Amino acid sequence: MGAGLQIDRPPSLRGWNSTWRLLGITMVLTIVLCALVGWWIAAFAPATAMLLGAVIAPTDPVLASEVQVGAPGENSENNETKDKDKTSLGEEDEVRFALTSEAGLNDGLAFPFTNMAIAMAIAGPAPHNWIRNWLLIDVLYQLVVAIAIGLGLGYVLGRALLAMPAKTDLAIAMIGLGALASTLLVYGLTEYFGGYGFIATFIAAIMIRNHDRSHRYHHSMHVLIEKCERILTAVILLALGSAIAGGLLATLNWHLIVCALLVVFIIRPVSGICGMIGYTHASWRERLAISFFGIRGIGSLYYLAYALNEQTFSQARDLWALVALIVVISIFVHGISATPIIKKIDQWRENKNKT
Repeated sequence: MGAGLQIDRPPSLRGWNSTWRLLGITMVLTIVLCALVGWWIAAFAPATAMLLGAVIAPTDPVLASEVQVGAPGENSENNETKDKDKTSLGEEDEVRFALTSEAGLNDGLAFPFTNMAIAMAIAGPAPHNWIRNWLLIDVLYQLVVAIAIGLGLGYVLGRALLAMPAKTDLAIAMIGLGALASTLLVYGLTEYFGGYGFIATFIAAIMIRNHDRSHRYHHSMHVLIEKCERILTAVILLALGSAIAGGLLATLNWHLIVCALLVVFIIRPVSGICGMIGYTHASWRERLAISFFGIRGIGSLYYLAYALNEQTFSQARDLWALVALIVVISIFVHGISATPIIKKIDQWRENKNKT
């Protein structure tokens, strides 16, 4: 929800071209390459290797705020405020927009591949044992349900939330609770009907954001959702730290360490560069930054826990150790590099605009 409420750019095929590239090319390449690395180097079984590729797919810019867009209406140098009841409209720079929109959508789009790994663990790696049900249910049906509910509820909730009267600052701040309730409603209803709740929630947030885009309520909704996300992220990372202290990484060997380094430093950057080939709306500096900042976080931990709860996978302890190591390396490397790299790009962009 938070990512969708932040994005100022209206959804379109052309305007979101960088997002579609990251989802259709980069994400798919990342899944395939991670699965192959897990199979060849870590010697995982096919289903376990596929699960590795699926859980590594989601990105999480919440862990590095420098690479995500700002609050609604604060994403441009040329903002203009219409009146005291409206927030300024803006347009994100390409790096922040691409990474934020990618993270908002690939969180949900990783689910079909996670379900593929579960199907492989149940029926075996041979595609003819599971491909039909996977395509019809896990891909077609669940995606259609998610998109339909996200669009429908997003439209209704956008009109309802922004029509609520609020004359005091406290009342305006309380509008954020409406966004939180909307998140739970959209996610819960979508899951009830068998769809992907993450996708529906992001689409609903985009619909809400694009209804009366200059309304000041957007900022209040974003503030509360962002705080909830950060608290939840902190709690989960604290739990991860406790698990590591308790021996989560005890099964690590050099094969798994090599896999982790390849995922963070080779697979994501190369996949990102492949996705950005031919994209002319960003400089080569921006495209390299987009390719590098594939930050892994709580999404990977969630998908892994979900899959292992649904089905038994061989080498599950090794997989937990590998995914945890990837998340730790990603948080450290991308966390310390985000600010200087993004500042350099911002400075380069400012100098370019002056000339």
